[in-house]
Amino acid sequence: MIRLKDVGKQFDEQWALRHVNLDIRDGETLAIIGGSGSGKSTLLRLLIGLIKPTEGEIWMDDQEIGHMPEHELKKIRLHMGMVFQYSALFDSMTVGDNVAFGLREHTKKKEDEIQRIVREKLSLVGLEGVEAMMPGELSGGMKKRVSLARAIAIEPSIIFYDEPSSGLDPIMTEKIDELIIHTQRELHVTSVVVTHDMASACRISDRIAMIYEGELIAVDTADRFQELQDPRVQAFFHTLRTTKESKENGEASA
Repeated sequence: MIRLKDVGKQFDEQWALRHVNLDIRDGETLAIIGGSGSGKSTLLRLLIGLIKPTEGEIWMDDQEIGHMPEHELKKIRLHMGMVFQYSALFDSMTVGDNVAFGLREHTKKKEDEIQRIVREKLSLVGLEGVEAMMPGELSGGMKKRVSLARAIAIEPSIIFYDEPSSGLDPIMTEKIDELIIHTQRELHVTSVVVTHDMASACRISDRIAMIYEGELIAVDTADRFQELQDPRVQAFFHTLRTTKESKENGEASA
């Protein structure tokens, strides 16, 4: 579905990404991992067309979108859904209006059809009867679910997730992971998940890709990824384990 061919992105004199070659397969869930500042967020912004590559090509199906004019790219984005790190709901709108936003902006559907879709998508993410609530009345986990319902309302072929477990406790993180898996299976979409949470990446993904200092250094199945002997991959796991153990020890002391 998506192919990156020797993609690089430069900001001023600094290269955020260099020589990235990656195929994202139709219908798979690909997790993109990496430390802070590794370039994974830059890669996500390139994939959804918010920025353009300095070099290389980005193909979606048979169209090169990396250097596509904005008016043409807008049509491509209608096939993409985006779940933002902090949900990015419109605080002044009800839950129902948030989910309906893309449908009203980009389709000619009648209002009764829009309302049916809103109810259907909210039900799919486990939220029923919340259309009249405001975002300020929702928990963090509920906001993530509403954000996903909004993303799938336009029936995209690919969904991008930016740090979907950020700010959530372990129990809610697992619930969001289950929702990502359920959405992929129900809608047969391609999912790309940018995350720093290795446990989550292993639960949800068919394959994992790791970005390190702007380079794509490893791509493999979730089962095999932790067995890779690349010292940079192993160092990433060691850092995650150390951070987790320090956090657990601190909570035990408290």
